[in-house]
Amino acid sequence: MTEISPQLPIEITDTVRWLERAVIGLNLCPFAKAPHVKGQIHYAVSEAKGLEGLRDELIEQLQALAALPAEERETVLLIVPHMLRDFLDFNDFLDEADGVLQELDLEGEFQIASFHPDFQFADTEPDDITNFTNRSPYPTLHLIREASIDRAVEAFPEAEMIYETNMAMMKKLGLDGWKKLDVDATP
Repeated sequence: MTEISPQLPIEITDTVRWLERAVIGLNLCPFAKAPHVKGQIHYAVSEAKGLEGLRDELIEQLQALAALPAEERETVLLIVPHMLRDFLDFNDFLDEADGVLQELDLEGEFQIASFHPDFQFADTEPDDITNFTNRSPYPTLHLIREASIDRAVEAFPEAEMIYETNMAMMKKLGLDGWKKLDVDATP
């Protein structure tokens, strides 16, 4: 795993740019700004070359997150630049990720959200602009504390409206607007 250091890996730089310009900048997640500003997001770059290695890294990151208070580490973005570039393969791995939560007895304590450069919601076309709400520079597993979600929903009672708001905003932004954000992986 690559940890945040003064010389940030390009995968972290790209992910932070995406977080600031798209996720926070477009307010796709109204809960993302506070942990970002407070430095409570941990970025880990997977070095795994196979699914077993990625599974081990996921376990490591979940255990590390569970061991720290939210004030120190609110959430983790596990960036997977070397594998799972195919969205369907990535989507299949999410079942394995959920299995890790069960295995570690962390269900109900943590959730795993997913982001991918080719993210596609069911029943949408690949180029549907609404898919871009979950598009990131690299395949990414977002490890989230359930308690943080509960607090966020209390502070933002219309949380169920976020999805609809995001869809409308993405349609207004359009593909050209998204491209201007420059949030893809650095070639």
